[in-house]
Amino acid sequence: MAASAASDRGKESAIDVHDWLREVAGHTYMRVTRLPLEELDGWREDPATGNIHHASGRFFTVEGLDVRRPDWAVPAWSQPIINQPEAGILGILLRRVEGVPHLLMQAKNEPGNPGGPQLSPTVQATRSNYTRVHQGRAVPYLDFFREPRGRVLADVRQSEQGAWFYRKRNRNMVVEVTEEVEAPEGFRWLPLRRVRELLSVPDLVNMDARTVLACLPVQEGADEGEEEFGAAVARSRDPRWGSAHGTAEILSWLSAIRSTTDVQASPVPLNRLSRWRRAGGRISHESGRFFDVIGVRVEAGGREVGAWAQPMIEPVGTGVVGFLIRRIDGVVHALAHARVEPGYTDVVELAPTVQCTPGNYDHLPPGARPALLAEVLEAPPERVRFDTVLSEEGGRFYHARNRYLVVEVDDDPVPRHPDFRWLALHQLDELLRHSYYLNVQARTLNACLHGLAHSPAGQPVSGGVR
Repeated sequence: MAASAASDRGKESAIDVHDWLREVAGHTYMRVTRLPLEELDGWREDPATGNIHHASGRFFTVEGLDVRRPDWAVPAWSQPIINQPEAGILGILLRRVEGVPHLLMQAKNEPGNPGGPQLSPTVQATRSNYTRVHQGRAVPYLDFFREPRGRVLADVRQSEQGAWFYRKRNRNMVVEVTEEVEAPEGFRWLPLRRVRELLSVPDLVNMDARTVLACLPVQEGADEGEEEFGAAVARSRDPRWGSAHGTAEILSWLSAIRSTTDVQASPVPLNRLSRWRRAGGRISHESGRFFDVIGVRVEAGGREVGAWAQPMIEPVGTGVVGFLIRRIDGVVHALAHARVEPGYTDVVELAPTVQCTPGNYDHLPPGARPALLAEVLEAPPERVRFDTVLSEEGGRFYHARNRYLVVEVDDDPVPRHPDFRWLALHQLDELLRHSYYLNVQARTLNACLHGLAHSPAGQPVSGGVR
């Protein structure tokens, strides 16, 4: 897998993929119109709680959440949150063409996408979608994943944004097939290496594809003595090269934090949230920060359903998500942060070094502001190994974008800090075989780091945002 993934024998170039996405956009359409929450067809407001739910009782609800964390700089807050208890399927089919792994990718548009269709998994469906609550067309290729037809390379439940989803999870799967599987309009077999390279293009590979790519087990490996950055990244995927901390030590550290972190997150009525206001057809924080809950009407061609309405979360501002990386005894390590988010299933997950929307912290005391943000944003250009803007899940979030960065440092900026640990890249891969260890932002950066294994020596990968 590692050797063939590094091969250049795939026929699809980045330009070909851009042309294909434009072609798909020309054959399909999606019109998104903002509507007041009160005017969303099929959605109801509970008269007692103000919670917003679908008339079918399926899909998701928008509820309130009360959060208490006594030992933190902000000890309590409340917020709207999406409660979507059902687990969906995010699945990619893999097939080898002359030994080169290819992925069956879908060009899929979502109402929250900032620029039209994006590269998406073969299957991207909630349980309500694939059980056809919406009475639309069946989801293509679903049978390959519900009862896997082929060799299962990855199959693990993972969380999504714990700040906006309450205990949301999806089944992330990669299934290898040997049979010929046709790619109809809207689907295309693409070489694995090309898909990884395209992660550096702004808003092109969607969040659901990124999280599945991160879970794909690939042991890269590289020869001893190769000092180019790409070779160091490839070598660091091989557990035989060691790590600063043993995996058992990392797991013990994380278990201790989970066991001693005091967080209470309790669902509450949406209409009783402190400092949140419903006016003008939306729900907003009185400060103008964080996010709004908005309504949209969608008309689409080429989808299982031709029209629908729904609530969405619209963030205020572009986020910053960054890993500091460092070579320890020649092995690339990422500085992971044990992060608390109220919607996580297990209290704490490993996050990137920095994960925030800077404007949300302007009014808070210094102790509540993100550590190491300056180290990520103010790094010299030659230290920036990856830098691009990627959008988040467009089915629930409207124009949600984060700037993803990987910055190399020589020294540890937070030695012996209780909330941070250096993990070798192969340890990130190992933890992704299990549920709820790496959050969705860390999984995106792990997928991007896979792409850096074959970048030219010393050359940063950038989507042109610097």
